[in-house]
Amino acid sequence: MPQLPAPDYPADVRARLEADAQEVIARYPDSRSALLPLLHLVQSEEGHVSRTGMRFCAEMLELTTAEVTAVATFYTMYRRKPSGDYQVGVCTNTLCAVMGGDAIFEELKEHLGVGNNETTEDGKVTLEHIECNAACDFAPVVMVNWEFFDNQTPQTAKKLVDDLRAGKQVSPTRGAPLCTYKETARILAGFPDERPGVVEASGGAGPASLIGLRLARGEAAPARVVHPRGEAPRDTPPHEPPPGEHLSSHDAPQQTSASDPDHPAGPVAEEGE
Repeated sequence: MPQLPAPDYPADVRARLEADAQEVIARYPDSRSALLPLLHLVQSEEGHVSRTGMRFCAEMLELTTAEVTAVATFYTMYRRKPSGDYQVGVCTNTLCAVMGGDAIFEELKEHLGVGNNETTEDGKVTLEHIECNAACDFAPVVMVNWEFFDNQTPQTAKKLVDDLRAGKQVSPTRGAPLCTYKETARILAGFPDERPGVVEASGGAGPASLIGLRLARGEAAPARVVHPRGEAPRDTPPHEPPPGEHLSSHDAPQQTSASDPDHPAGPVAEEGE
């Protein structure tokens, strides 16, 4: 049966969103180009893109709801149903899967009692498997609201989601401090993140990611980026990285997620055991 027209936002919410939407639309020579950030804007209001949100975007951009729906259902960053404060994505693409991403995803499903794209009963965590996040040198990778948690294991990942649900402060391996999914959506809509220090904290490519660029520039390569297990690079003690160096998971074991700094990543047994 055809659905009834989507209800509108309450008057005060509508007025606030209209002011924000006009600011976004003014950035583009063609108003329909503002559709992607406007979808993030309405997602920041409800935590997902509702029928009301799609109606709002269509009206602001003079599009049909069918045109808006076609875009909102194409991109996976737009949620079509209520979701958690923290979107926990486990990369299950080739390298992350080989390095343990599949095991992490399966254990998190059991640990949280949810399936793919499902949310815990407390509304804190939505779990999903995701495709490559261009962080293969730190595999396996978990992302929380699009911030990186590198070199994860099932144990560190379970502690990570437990800390999120308990309201504890959790810091990404690199990048800006975490905020809620709604707050993240507003930033993706193009509004500044005004928290102190977040601009300086953003970015954070590790040495393994930048080695090709450094070689292209003619810079001297480090002695090793990846070394056999049990053999320490340079003159450092076994399993201890040089100061300031962010090793990849292939240099396991090492410290990983800030939520569990005492738990090393990767296999700890010698090969063949």
